[in-house]
Amino acid sequence: MDTAERQPRRQGWRFVVLALVLAIAISGLVRSLWIDVYYIPSESMEPLLETGDRILVSRTAFNSEPIARGDVVVFDGRGSFAPLSSGKGPLVDAVDAAGQWFGLTGSDTTYVKRVIGVPGDHVQCCDASGALTVNGQVLAEPYVYPGDEPSKQKFDVVVPAGRLWLMGDHRSRSADSRGLLGAPGGGMVPMDRVIGRPVQIIWPLDRFAEMPRPAQADPSKNGQ
Repeated sequence: MDTAERQPRRQGWRFVVLALVLAIAISGLVRSLWIDVYYIPSESMEPLLETGDRILVSRTAFNSEPIARGDVVVFDGRGSFAPLSSGKGPLVDAVDAAGQWFGLTGSDTTYVKRVIGVPGDHVQCCDASGALTVNGQVLAEPYVYPGDEPSKQKFDVVVPAGRLWLMGDHRSRSADSRGLLGAPGGGMVPMDRVIGRPVQIIWPLDRFAEMPRPAQADPSKNGQ
C-alpha cells in the first residue's frame, strides 16, 4: 500500500474519532443541562421503580414549579445521605463514574426518594392508627409498598428552611431521612442538592413508561 492510499484511511479514522468526541461532548452538555440517565440500584422505591430500571431525569422539571410534597426526586446525597469522599481511590472512582454515566451501574452518592416534608412541615410517625402525619393531618400514601407500614421507626421532625424530608416507597427496604436523624443535618437534604425529577422509565423495555408528576399531597385533604 502506497502513501496515497494510507492518507485517505488516516483522514477517515480522524473523522470517526472527531465525530465520536463531538457526540460525547454534545451528550454531556445535554445531560448536564436538561436530561440525564440514572440506574436504580435498589428496592427502596418499589413498586414505582424496580432494581435495574434505567430512568430519564429532567434537570429542568422544577424550574417553573417548586418541589412539592409527593414529588419523586433524584438528588446528590453528598454531605447528607453519603460521605463527601468515597475512599475508593481515583481509578476506581473513575471506573464507577463511567458506569454511572452510561447508566450501567448505580451511584454511591446519587439517590432517588419521595418528598414527604417540605420546609416548615411538621412530620411525625406515627399516630394512634399507625399513619404518618404532616402538620397534624394524616398523609394518604397510596405509593407505599404493599404490606409495608408507613414506618416502624418513630420520628418527630420539623423541616427547616431550604431542606427536604425524604423517604423511599418501600419503607422496610429504604435507607432514608429516618436513619440519619442523629447525623449532621438530621437526615434533611438541601433543596439545592436536587438534580431533577424522573420522567421516563427507558429500560427494561417491558417497563418502558412515562412517569407523570404525582398530584401534590395535601394532608388536609387526605385520610377522609
